[in-house]
Amino acid sequence: MILAGDVGGTKVDLALYHFQAGRLNIVRSRKYPAAEFATLQDVVEAFLSVDDTGEKVEHEVVAACFGCPGPVKDGRLKLTNLPWELDARELSKILSIEHIFLINDLEANGYGIAELGSDQIFELEAGDKSTLGHRALVSAGTGLGEALLVWNAAAHYHIPLPSEGGHADFAPRNQNEIELLQFLQGKLNGRVSWERVVSGIGLKNIYEFLRDVKKLEEPAWLRERMETEDPNFVIGTTGEDGSSELTVRTLEMFASAYGAECGNMALKLLAFGGVYLGGGIPPKILKTLQSGVFRAAFLDKGRLSPLLHRVPVRVILEERCALIGAAAYAEARAGELTGHSERAASKA
Repeated sequence: MILAGDVGGTKVDLALYHFQAGRLNIVRSRKYPAAEFATLQDVVEAFLSVDDTGEKVEHEVVAACFGCPGPVKDGRLKLTNLPWELDARELSKILSIEHIFLINDLEANGYGIAELGSDQIFELEAGDKSTLGHRALVSAGTGLGEALLVWNAAAHYHIPLPSEGGHADFAPRNQNEIELLQFLQGKLNGRVSWERVVSGIGLKNIYEFLRDVKKLEEPAWLRERMETEDPNFVIGTTGEDGSSELTVRTLEMFASAYGAECGNMALKLLAFGGVYLGGGIPPKILKTLQSGVFRAAFLDKGRLSPLLHRVPVRVILEERCALIGAAAYAEARAGELTGHSERAASKA
């Protein structure tokens, strides 16, 4: 079996997969609060040692891959949101799994896209479906992740390249966004990145800007919910159902900035293979994304606007995309090293 992991700042999502007729099939999965464990190997051992009923089990894991936030260098990674330093070689020895790989979490998502079915993707903009080419992945969740999926025409597949593009400088495009930038410069005492606007952090920042600078009314019921519930959930649900002008405007401003940055990625990469919206936020605000503000900002590129009409835009609905991608990567890399492919064997 293949062990896959999606390691985040607050949780670790683990899953076991096997192949059936060349397709990945999940055996079992579980999420763990990262703060309750001292190391990643402790989480993995907890997952592999007992099943969901608490009974002891043994799994024959041939390869494992963990998608992690941040840049991986020579199989090593220091997580930014957890006091963990990961080393693929050490993990391999401790866990007795011969082949363990660490890759960037957006890279894992990129590998996962190729494994998804049509029911796991929502088409926001059709674009020109006859064109093959590079893809861009822009994932808005707790933070903003970006990856480039480079098209290998000879081999007929995409090669995901991780980046830290979400931390590039935020570029305001109109008076409202200029004022938002100034507001955030004061709040952050300096530089503002795209992640401060297009992410879960960004949703709260935009909300506070519209409330405190633009003076949009915050009703008492909304203020109470923002104080007692997850603020991003409150913004998302009330903005989508239209029950608050403040949260509706927040989502609109968010979607516009998101569309602008996705258009930037499409131009930089000439992403005729599509721009994919990943992360936890896009599937929850589909109504806002379809309202026109995202598309208007995406296409607002002056003389090059006609070019972007050809680019498909798709929302990833599958929340396990990174896990699926990590499993696919683990199998492929282990197959290269051993000469045995679990995927190919399952087709025989």
